[in-house]
Amino acid sequence: MSLNALTAPRLFNGEAFVEGHAVLVEADTILGLVPRADIPSHAAVTTLPSGVLAPGFVDAQVNGGGGFLFNQSPDVATLEGMVAAHRRHGSTALLPTYITDTAEGMKSAIAAARQAIIDGVPGMAGIHLEGPFLSVPRKGAHDPALIRPLTEADVELILSSGIETVLLTVAPENAPLHLIRRLADGGVIVSLGHTDTSYEAVMAAADAGATGITHLFNAMSPLQGRHPGVTGAALDHGGLWVGIIADGLHVHPGSLSLALRAKKAPGRLFLVTDAMPTAGDANDVFYLNGRKVTRRDGALTLEDGTLAGSDLTMDAALRYSVGHLGIGLGEALRMASLYPAQFLRLDSRRGRLAPRYRADLVHLDEQLTARGVWVGGRKLAGSSEFSYQESLKMTFGSASRFSPNL
Repeated sequence: MSLNALTAPRLFNGEAFVEGHAVLVEADTILGLVPRADIPSHAAVTTLPSGVLAPGFVDAQVNGGGGFLFNQSPDVATLEGMVAAHRRHGSTALLPTYITDTAEGMKSAIAAARQAIIDGVPGMAGIHLEGPFLSVPRKGAHDPALIRPLTEADVELILSSGIETVLLTVAPENAPLHLIRRLADGGVIVSLGHTDTSYEAVMAAADAGATGITHLFNAMSPLQGRHPGVTGAALDHGGLWVGIIADGLHVHPGSLSLALRAKKAPGRLFLVTDAMPTAGDANDVFYLNGRKVTRRDGALTLEDGTLAGSDLTMDAALRYSVGHLGIGLGEALRMASLYPAQFLRLDSRRGRLAPRYRADLVHLDEQLTARGVWVGGRKLAGSSEFSYQESLKMTFGSASRFSPNL
């Protein structure tokens, strides 16, 4: 097998920055980091003259991208298009997200994700089922007519998916604790979202095996003095990992800054895009469960003004985190790679540049735009199709408008 060495002015190994080193890659695996002077003479060397080389991003919540929407066409071709669109922005592993729909639709989505993984579609890491076991009062952009309680039959279907990494978002109001426990015991990652439940109910669900919170602050009961709600429980429970949509539209930056300081460890806040088909695509209109969604000034809304996912990419979320939330670049990179990998139990091979880890890497320029991406040691994408200025406009252009809905 050929040996490759990649070097840049700075490497981020998942924990800290390293200078003057190269990443040694053989096939799809990282052999280690070595000083440039110690690069073996027979290695093929790729020198990146500027920027930082970091672990590829891991996105736990992607509805669509590049004009493709998983709910509209739950098939392998759609998944190939989605992962390719997000790969251009640094995501080397993602969970395609299938939101509230019919039981037959959910079966089709599971079958498509399983087949895409079997086919080796680069970047396919599992599946995220967001609903239909949610709360109607906190439905956001989910179709209330399709929301329903979690049943034993649903649990059997999910546990028999044949997919190693399955993330399921439920509302405790529609997901009995004993079924949450069965799912968790069966290896499913259970996250709580689109819920109007209490602090106490979240704590009980966590005791039953839930380990995540889906898009903090959005579509959930808020933090109040006498009623901490889902938001308060998410920050107060150390075992819960918390996804955030850092686009300046879904959550006020002040709220995210407070949450970052308040979150009890070891669970962390991590970045998700919650992206829809407009991400990486020029079209401004698509349909979600037959309802029109329009992109205006970077926001995606139903005709009644409800936010319907995002137009976000992971490198744009990284830029927002550094530029608007004041997060140090190292922590922002962990929020985009290591922390979601830990939440999804993928961190034994993803989220670090270290021996025996997958050679999934992203090269970011000085403006933190993805310029090159390697998946399993193969360079599969070049520069982002958006200019930096376009990305800034898309991400920051309407930061004064906020909504609690998704």
